[in-house]
Amino acid sequence: MRAEHAFSIGAELGEGPLWVASEAALWMVDIKGLRLHRLRPQRAEHESWTAPAPPGFLAARAGGGFVVGLKGGLHLFDPASGRFTLLGAVEAQRPENRINDGCVSPEGALWFGSMHDPEQTPSGVLYRLGADGLCVPLDRGYVVTNGPAFSPDGRTFYHTDSPGRTVYAFDRPEPHVLTNKRVLVQIEPAGGYPDGTTVDSEGCLWVALWSGWAVRRYSPDGRLLATVRLPCAQVTKVAFGGTDLRTAYVTTARQGLSPAERAAQTMAGDVFSFNAPVAGLAQPLARVGCA
Repeated sequence: MRAEHAFSIGAELGEGPLWVASEAALWMVDIKGLRLHRLRPQRAEHESWTAPAPPGFLAARAGGGFVVGLKGGLHLFDPASGRFTLLGAVEAQRPENRINDGCVSPEGALWFGSMHDPEQTPSGVLYRLGADGLCVPLDRGYVVTNGPAFSPDGRTFYHTDSPGRTVYAFDRPEPHVLTNKRVLVQIEPAGGYPDGTTVDSEGCLWVALWSGWAVRRYSPDGRLLATVRLPCAQVTKVAFGGTDLRTAYVTTARQGLSPAERAAQTMAGDVFSFNAPVAGLAQPLARVGCA
């Protein structure tokens, strides 16, 4: 399979694609470009907002609007006004860290990770946002945390150590408990680095490969099932969209490319799409700040 060009974005570091069914829209962030983007395929419409700090991810919120993980803290974002409201500081004592990827659990809890922005020190932490508004650390020792995702039944959690080229699986016997951390996928050096991950309706894991020119689909036990090639190297994450959740959208980046590579990869930083062999999963709404 090959992905086709879908939207011209030119993001420096396109990430965090999220399909919002109520808007028939794909949302995404440009971390280094400090932008949030909304793309409506049926209308051929593209809107964007400036973020006050690098945005690592966004999650649709049950009370309306979004939760956005910005460098320095979690914020509520209202698209109508463009306003960001601080929900809570994160790692204020670690100015070289920033929030990276995140996701929402089946019961509506926010899970996200931090990373060392210069990508040198293993100061990144995996967090769950508790009902009391406090960030609960669940795992440590990452240079770059990435790709949190849940199995369809919510009993398996996936998390990625990008520089270590490793995707881990955890058992989740209870909503707030992780056990039995184990290696699910180890990417070979020629394959690039695992970035964002997404789970489909069959429980298979789609892994975007930074410097790998591809997205791969793995079975729940870590077997490689399919590869989708892209025309640019820095592939960051997949989101399933469309009315049947069978259109896979893929974000990409220009960061890390030399001037010659940027000239050759003219669509780097854009969004691509392909028809997935199975449907994705509807993403839960974050019950953050909701009664």
